[in-house]
Amino acid sequence: MTIPFEKVLEEQLATDPEFRAEYEKQKPLNDLVIALIKARKKAGLTQEQVAARMHTTQSVVARLETGGSKKPSLELVARYAQATGNQITISPMG
Repeated sequence: MTIPFEKVLEEQLATDPEFRAEYEKQKPLNDLVIALIKARKKAGLTQEQVAARMHTTQSVVARLETGGSKKPSLELVARYAQATGNQITISPMG
């Protein structure tokens, strides 16, 4: 029997305050990772192609897309966005 990830996540968030706090702390990075991957896929590009356009390596792109780069620079994210035909938009919080 397979349990969907979303169900496990929902249960953990509801029952484990420590888990919920860490999840909320990591949410901005997770949201960025999801946005990067969606942009690349929408552009129909591989990680290697994005890396070539950024003049970097595929491993740098992979780290960005897995959250392995815990605090990616705005410049790096902007280069990724440009490589996928996008631009960064920053809006006020709140």
